[in-house]
Parts: sequence; structure tokens; C-alpha cells
Amino acid sequence: MGLRLLGCLFNLPTAVIYGSLTLFVSILHNVFLLYYVDTFVSVYKIDKLSFWIGETVFLIWNSLNDPLFGWLSDRVFLSTQQSGAEISSPEVILKRLKALSRNGPLFAISFLAFWVSWAHPGLQFLLCLCLYDSFLTMVDLNHNALLADLAVSAKDRTSLNFYCSLFSAIGSLSVFMSYAVWNKEDFFSFRIFCVVLALCSVAGFTLATWLLRQRFETEVKVKWDQASTLKELYIEQPSAPLEKRITLGEYLKQLSRHRNFLWFVCMNLVQVFHCHFNSNFFPLFLEHLLSDRISLSTGSFLLGISYIAPHLNNLYFLSLCQRWGVYAVVRGLFFLKLALSIIMLLAGPDQVHLLCIFIASNRVFTEGTCKLLNLVVTDLVDEDFVLNRRKQAASALLFGMVALVTKPGQTFAPLIGTWLLCTYTGYDIFQRAPLSNVVSAQPKLASNTAWEPTLRQGCFYLLVFIPITCALLQLLTWSQFSLHGRRLQTVKSQRQSLTQSRSQEIKMI
Repeated sequence: MGLRLLGCLFNLPTAVIYGSLTLFVSILHNVFLLYYVDTFVSVYKIDKLSFWIGETVFLIWNSLNDPLFGWLSDRVFLSTQQSGAEISSPEVILKRLKALSRNGPLFAISFLAFWVSWAHPGLQFLLCLCLYDSFLTMVDLNHNALLADLAVSAKDRTSLNFYCSLFSAIGSLSVFMSYAVWNKEDFFSFRIFCVVLALCSVAGFTLATWLLRQRFETEVKVKWDQASTLKELYIEQPSAPLEKRITLGEYLKQLSRHRNFLWFVCMNLVQVFHCHFNSNFFPLFLEHLLSDRISLSTGSFLLGISYIAPHLNNLYFLSLCQRWGVYAVVRGLFFLKLALSIIMLLAGPDQVHLLCIFIASNRVFTEGTCKLLNLVVTDLVDEDFVLNRRKQAASALLFGMVALVTKPGQTFAPLIGTWLLCTYTGYDIFQRAPLSNVVSAQPKLASNTAWEPTLRQGCFYLLVFIPITCALLQLLTWSQFSLHGRRLQTVKSQRQSLTQSRSQEIKMI
């Protein structure tokens, strides 16, 4: 029985094993996002000053660690020549898998550090956030880099991304399971639940990375056997010119000349802003636009859809990408976002059913677009490889540089949203009583009733004008992005030919 199960695991497609790594991240990360603030505020009673100091340090570290870890991982790949042996693609993949096999279990252990009080709340909050984000960044960078390293063709990369979306949707179920054990007064059941999730994640990372390493270690072994044979036959290869290591400053200059990279990060900055704006203000929109017009079950359904639907919807988007290309699908989603927002603006805030559909679809389509953009980054990796004649694609570093430029959108979203709301309505969410539950059957106080008409109108305009503005900015920047169609095919064929020619050099000798 055990041998049969092991045989089945060995026969799994590479895309399925690669996608399963997303499951072992999402089962933990979704629970983290939902409960970490409530745990420190309500259970550990962290003070306000310590909370904001921790969040500020986390914001800075969260922005800097992506390019830092990417540089440490990929700086060896930046030069065009290397004295000595070439680094082959299987060796690059093995390097990333070893990083995942180390950092995946450490990521799960850092997740557990949140749910047991072991230090002063302020100190624990700061250390837990920075440790957790460090290991999460290492996992994300190497996992995303594998998307560019495992495949070059758009079809193969779409297949890899398809399984990532499928397993992400499955991983979202941990949020629904957590509702059954979450209790601020009795934390024991929730802690046991988190330990079980962490153990599943550790086992999953260990098994998945081991299976993938078995496949690529065979190719590396063949390469070293051939090299040993050549050495025994005293066949000397022509010496490669000495390389000049590229510094970080020189790499940044190369990126500044990479036109498509610059247009992409401008567009993606707006996309990250819009994604986090929807996440931050989703409860506010439900409360002030729909709470007195829909039932509790309908509100819960909308919340549930906002977690699961983006992953499932992305499966359909990926099938469209295989047919029309990522560029066309992303552009179509921008036009769809603009059209739906204009229709909602013309319909007004009193169309309850249309408002429910718009609030849910706005979040679903925006999150779906974010998940497609990894495919665009892998295309940029190919173009960077060709333009700068790299000896290997610096996949993790490019993903890190994209994150460096676009992560400020996470901070701008709540700042700009609250500023616009306060400017238009005079309502300051930090100075007034905390918002009530997202959907509540309790009657509103008279003091709150006076705010409702203006606040409701302000929330509605915020709901429709932010997507309209984002869509217009994104259509403008996306129209300047040229890495699609014939240009993309040329870049991919050049990368494939360069990779194949290098892999054939040893055989030609």
C-alpha cells in the first residue's frame, strides 16, 4: 500500500506538485491575515503605541526584504560570462527547491509564534511580524521564481498558474474551518487548530520539495557524469573570459532602461493599491451601504465569496489566457472594471441587488487580475534575460524589484481611502466609535443616524470613483506595454534558443 502511494506521488505531474506548494502557504496565511490583529489587540492587550511602532517597522521591512532576498539569491546570475562551469537550469531549480525545503518549515514555525504569549506584547508583535514576513518572502520569491524557471512557453506557465489557483482556493477553506474554533475567551482549541495546520504545512513542504528535487537531481547528475568523462579524456574546453560582477547600482541602471518593466510596475502599483483598498474598505461598504437592506446570511455569503471566488474565477481567466494571451485578458478586465463602475454610478446607491453584485464582483475581478500578473512578470524575466544577455534568468531578483516598487500601494490604500472619506463626509474612523459588525440586526443609535445620509453617499462615491480612476490609469499605462504578440514570441524564442544552445555545448564537445 505504501509503495503504491509512493508510486502515485512520483507519477504526479510537475505542475500539480508545484501548485500544491501554494496550498501549504495559503492554509496558514489566510488564518494569519484574519486573526493576528485581533489576537494582539483583544487577547494579548497590546497598547496602541506598541502596535503602531510594530506596524511601522513591519511596513519598512516588508518593502525592503523582497529586493534584498532577491539580490542575495540571484546576484550570481547577473553577469554575462562566468569563469569556470556554467550553471545549468536544473541546478538553478534545485537551488530554489532547497531554499523552499528550508524556509517552508521555518515559515510554518514562525506562524505558530503568534498564538502563544511568550514576551511583552509589543516586542512579540514586532518580532513575530518581521520573522513571519521574512520566511514568507523567501517562500514567495523562490516559488514565483520557479514559475519562470520551470517553463518558458506561455502554455506551460499558464498550466503551472492554474494549479496554484486551484490549490489556493482549497487553502482558503482553512478560514471557514477556523470559525468553528475561534474564541477569544478560550484560546486552547484555536491553538491546537493552528498547530495542526502548521504540521500539515511542514509535511507538505517537505514532501513536495523532495519529490521535485528527485526529478531534477537526475539531470544534474547526468551533467556531472558527462563533465567527469570529459576530464578523464583530457578534453579541454576553451576558457571563458573572466566575468565582471554586476553591482546593485549597475543592475538598477539596467532596470531603468527596461521600458516594459517600468510601465508594468506603474500599472501594478495601481493594481496593488486597488486590491488592498477593496480589502480594507469591504466591511465599511457592507455596513454603510447594505447593512439595513440585506440579511445576515447574505452579508456572510458576500464575505465568503470574496475569499473563495477570486481563486476559482482565476481558473477561468487562465483558460482565456491560453486562448487570447495574458495582455489581452488583463486589458479586458480593466475595461470591464471601468464599464461596471460607470453602470453602478449611473444606477445609484439605491439599487440593492446591483450594489451587491458590484461590491462582490469588484473585489473578485480585482483580485483575479492580481493573480494573473505573475505571468507577466515571468515574461519580463525572459526579456531581461535576453536584453542583458544573462547567463541565467534572475527570476527571484526581478520579482523582488517588482515588489519593492508596488508594495507602497498597500500603505497608500488605507491612507488615501480614509483621507477621501474624511474630506468628503467629515467622518473620521479613528476619532469616532468603532464600526459595528459588518451586517448587524441591532438598531442604530440616534447620534449615528445623523451621519448616515452623508456617510452613505460618501461610501458610494468612494466605491465607484476609485475603480474608475484606477481603470483609466491602468489602461493608459498598459497601452504602453509592448511585451505581447509578436514581440513576446520573439523574446521567448530567443530565450529558448539561448538556453538550448548552452545545454547542448557539452554534448557538442
